[in-house]
Amino acid sequence: MLVRVVATLSAGIAFAAAPAAHACGPAGYSYAGVSSRNTVSGVGAALTSLAQPAVQNGHVAGWVGVGGPGLGPGGSSEWIQVGYSGFPGPTYHEVSSAIRAGATHRVAVLEVRHRTNWWRVWVDGHAVSRPYHLPGSHGAWRAIATAENWGGGSRACNLYSYRFNRVAVARHPGGTWKLVDAVYRIHSGDNRYVPASASSFVARTSTLPNAPKPQPKPPRTAASYTPPSPVATPVPVPAPATPPDSTAVAPDAAVPADPNAGTPDDPAAGPGTTP
Repeated sequence: MLVRVVATLSAGIAFAAAPAAHACGPAGYSYAGVSSRNTVSGVGAALTSLAQPAVQNGHVAGWVGVGGPGLGPGGSSEWIQVGYSGFPGPTYHEVSSAIRAGATHRVAVLEVRHRTNWWRVWVDGHAVSRPYHLPGSHGAWRAIATAENWGGGSRACNLYSYRFNRVAVARHPGGTWKLVDAVYRIHSGDNRYVPASASSFVARTSTLPNAPKPQPKPPRTAASYTPPSPVATPVPVPAPATPPDSTAVAPDAAVPADPNAGTPDDPAAGPGTTP
């Protein structure tokens, strides 16, 4: 069995050619991030792409997820992840294509309450995928929050910088979130792990992508003045009277769940964080 789900905020990233003066990374996959020490029912983080990635070959990505190659039943490969990427995965679902460098989104994967071994993807407190069945996953996998660098078969010089803030793990299906406090560090190749705390860090390459150049403002031109046409003053119209026994009720505003507010176990409210 091979089950892989990649739900990506593609960011509309235009990948530019990275400097080719020397080969920076391995031809295969390399990483910088953290893994929880204990098994979980979900993982989430506020994820920011700090600069526009530059990719010479292959791809770079920043994501949170669970599972991996050989971690399913009988050594099969199962995983589910969500994050920023410019490269389609095996089963690829684009969540958004209008993500700018510097934008932050709370991304998470979470096991569904009362449906063990079923998982969904969340972005900014909203479920953005259908439930996926991952046999044998309940109570079996550690959380991962990491940047990923793939050379596409050659020693490519790919550049990126991602910030992972308030990485949280769910202790039970459907929620009960807490900031991660015990992690294994992951870093290999040209990828750098720069911690701020156990639950917040920056993952980046040794060489950073170039900062976007500011766009020049268009030159100002003198505009000709056209006097306004006379407009008749409207006659005020009285508002209709409200019968004394009626009550005007405003429709409820749609309030997205705050993933850091700690509203825990209601999967419809989105993953929260309870430190």
